[in-house]
Amino acid sequence: MNLAMLLEMAAEAFGERIAVGAEQTHYTYGQLWRAAQTAAQTFSASGCAYVALLDTNSVAAPIAIFGAALAGIPYVPLNYRLTKTELDELLTRIAPAYLIALDEYVAPLTLPAGVLCVERERFIASVLDGAGIPSTAAGEPEDVAIQLFTSGTTGKPKAALLRHQNLMAYILGTIEFGSASEDDAILVAVPPYHIAGISAVLSATYACRRTVQLPNFDAAEWLYLCASENISNAFLVPTMLTRIVDHLDSSNTVPQLPALRAIAYGGGKMPQTIIERAMQLFPDVAFTNAYGLTETSSTICLLDPDDHRSAASSTDASIRKRLVSVGKPLATVELQVRGEDGVAVGSNVIGDVYVRGDQVAGEYLGAGSLLDADGWFPTRDRGYLDDGGYLFLDGRADDVIVRGGENISPGEIEEVLLAHAAVIDAAVVAMPSQQWGETIAAAVVLKNNAALAPAELQDWVKDRLRSSRVPERIIFKEQLPYNEMGKILRRVIKLEFQ
Repeated sequence: MNLAMLLEMAAEAFGERIAVGAEQTHYTYGQLWRAAQTAAQTFSASGCAYVALLDTNSVAAPIAIFGAALAGIPYVPLNYRLTKTELDELLTRIAPAYLIALDEYVAPLTLPAGVLCVERERFIASVLDGAGIPSTAAGEPEDVAIQLFTSGTTGKPKAALLRHQNLMAYILGTIEFGSASEDDAILVAVPPYHIAGISAVLSATYACRRTVQLPNFDAAEWLYLCASENISNAFLVPTMLTRIVDHLDSSNTVPQLPALRAIAYGGGKMPQTIIERAMQLFPDVAFTNAYGLTETSSTICLLDPDDHRSAASSTDASIRKRLVSVGKPLATVELQVRGEDGVAVGSNVIGDVYVRGDQVAGEYLGAGSLLDADGWFPTRDRGYLDDGGYLFLDGRADDVIVRGGENISPGEIEEVLLAHAAVIDAAVVAMPSQQWGETIAAAVVLKNNAALAPAELQDWVKDRLRSSRVPERIIFKEQLPYNEMGKILRRVIKLEFQ
């Protein structure tokens, strides 16, 4: 199975249906398929080893993804937010490459030998004008389809490898072909260099749903497009949903979006107050929390709309708390939480999250597979399963604070801080300590007009957790640093406590 099959099937069944576009510019599935065929010929003729994209959301992304798949060449989307030095280094690692880019992103770079750069609009025009000579997919199921560079926050970025068979296992196991109606449309605001952006392209194509792309997220623009394009589905990261909620509340606006039926979100921790408020603002919308990783070809757990509704309406605190869980594993995925001895633990015990399934790649260029002999992949996330099998994440394994030999999870302390009526956001990190090696520090964001002393929060934590869990130092911030996918940047917060 090759990724190109998804677009080929859509073109054969719904060739005249709009695949990508908004306002006056639309491309049908038939046009997209012919463009991908032409692109495949172009890529093959260039002699490139990789097809790279340095761009915001545009029709170039699906054309490049499916064209590269047809040509049997790995597709490598690059993060346009990286520095010149970082991008120069990544381009050197993938040369020879066919690079599709916006001029403003490539202008500062020093292109290494072997990198052929084509401006995005010129690339789109050239492949859309092509005849689309029929071709058979060259990429085999076991070939690398997508290569994604990690953020590299702890060193040189690693290149995660996703094979056709991994990505196809995810799509075929979660999406029904042609399940979207002709009036359905999804608004995609996540960047194309993230697994969520790639998953959005593949999922929408197989469902045969029209995709509307938002190059750079803005809450007002998102709401405008939802209304003007009759958007039925959307995917957001928590920080985006937070901005939408804030925009609506600050402007005292009630959203008028009768076509909007479903919002999926993921990529970071969703504050309970935000999802509760979002459900109030969009009472007719079905919300889904999707948890996944690059190495797992996207989603591995879902908190589905029924879970959201039952949790939000429950008076049982343990069930209502499930609003901040990531739900249950997909039917095609196995999941375990393991202790330090590598053995699966019982419910409500924090440990390391492991997953297994055909969609799980767990592989890096030069490092090979991280799957064990039984096919289990260590996600490096920590969490626990409650009595109902819902997964609650508790941060990354690297985030654990070792205080005097005792392992302390930031998540349990953050949960207590967020329960305070004056706190809207909080992050707990390790701080150097002569006495303990590491101790606990917290950065806290207070709600509007709230006033609080650090000692009051320290007492709040002490009354609910052991004294060893009390932050030794607390600072107040206007906002916490997040990346574009809504993940808290703990390394940045740690700098405040050095």
